Amino acid sequence: MEDLNLFIKSIFIDNMIFAYFLGMCSFLAVSKNVKTAFGLGIAVTFMLVVTLPINYLLDNYLLQPGAMKWLGEEFASVDLSFLALIMFIAVIASITQLVEMAVEKFSPSLYASLGIFLPLIAVNCAILGCALFMQQRDFGSAWTATVYGAGSGIGWTLAIVGLAAIREKLAYSNIPKPLRGVGITFILTGLMGIAFMSFLGIKL
Repeated sequence: MEDLNLFIKSIFIDNMIFAYFLGMCSFLAVSKNVKTAFGLGIAVTFMLVVTLPINYLLDNYLLQPGAMKWLGEEFASVDLSFLALIMFIAVIASITQLVEMAVEKFSPSLYASLGIFLPLIAVNCAILGCALFMQQRDFGSAWTATVYGAGSGIGWTLAIVGLAAIREKLAYSNIPKPLRGVGITFILTGLMGIAFMSFLGIKL
């Protein structure tokens, strides 16, 4: 039940875009087309589902103070926590490379439409932010970290697909010239953030 609550909370209440404003660069740049936005959202969700449990295991069995005591008592005092950030980034960058190769092989059109933003998943602050939140909140198991990653990814996908759908409709609207492009996108993002604040009333 707690994992279900965490899943729902990470989608609607602790949404990476509307609660923490993480991953905004690709959110704003790739949200012009629903199909492309959905493809990137799936890639980000996959990245979170794969990298969060790996980073959880690294953090709990290698990086935290005393985490290496399973190797023997002489390792109980080892503290590698100063390597956490660079290890998380290394894992994310490695998995990103695999995702990029898979998308290029199986969906060349999506690969072409995403352009530079696909390899930039490696530095998407939403993915690194999830890893740091996972470390901060001290989840009890790799499964809980995976649930949190899945919920955060779905929440990010929901946000970018929603914005892309609205921006497609706006292409046929008479928007004042100074607000066209990024201007109206920022306004829409703010309004969507306010709408998502209504989920704060959910009792979990």
